[in-house]
Amino acid sequence: MTKQPILSAHGLFKRYGRVTALDNADFDLYPGEILAVIGDNGAGKSSLIKALSGAVRPDEGEIRLEGKQVQFKTPLEARDAGIETVYQNLALSPALSITDNMFLGRELRKPGFMGTVLRKLDHAAMDKFAREKLSELGLMTIQNINQSVETLSGGQRQGVAVARAAAFGSKVVILDEPTAALGVKESRRVLELILDVRSRGMPIVLISHNMPHVFEVADRIHIHRLGKRLCVINPKEYTMSDAVAFMTGAKEPPKETMAA
Repeated sequence: MTKQPILSAHGLFKRYGRVTALDNADFDLYPGEILAVIGDNGAGKSSLIKALSGAVRPDEGEIRLEGKQVQFKTPLEARDAGIETVYQNLALSPALSITDNMFLGRELRKPGFMGTVLRKLDHAAMDKFAREKLSELGLMTIQNINQSVETLSGGQRQGVAVARAAAFGSKVVILDEPTAALGVKESRRVLELILDVRSRGMPIVLISHNMPHVFEVADRIHIHRLGKRLCVINPKEYTMSDAVAFMTGAKEPPKETMAA
């Protein structure tokens, strides 16, 4: 692939005492693609994603966003740079409304004196924006933008979290196990949502244990093993059995996939 990666990492190391979580790990996400990241438990997937999203600082190695080297000290810095992450626990506040959750930490203030001096929030503008973003992604089964998140189903909550990431992630969206706690119907809706976000040109990193979901939506699959990238495969050229065999070490991946 001749295109420049939008987000890349090279030679990442992360050690916790005697445990090496990342061992010379590489990563490349290209513009407009869904890149699935899979690996056995303990393979270092979480450490890789945390390093890319600013939750963990690698001991060595470099991370580049749009070709420029970056060093995120916090997830907030990564977010400000345009990397939005939806973690497995969603990081939503159940008692707050959908709008409040969409704008958590980046609330809009009223224009002029009311906002700058009295610090009044512009609830109407936030409601309008939240409704537009949910409508864009076909999530208007949610009728009331001011209902609390705890009244929503698991799939709807995931939808709000993905919509928030898509609305504010200017460059990359990272999704950590987005269908893990969902039923078949709700998982289907979230997968459609992921494809919808990608169709708007937003590159997505999808971390998942669900092989059918990975093979259905991913453009490429990054297989992580023993703290590093083992290979990158095209889901159209390999089977789920191949992926599992590479992941567990039962089978060696072809050389050309290891240089990808």
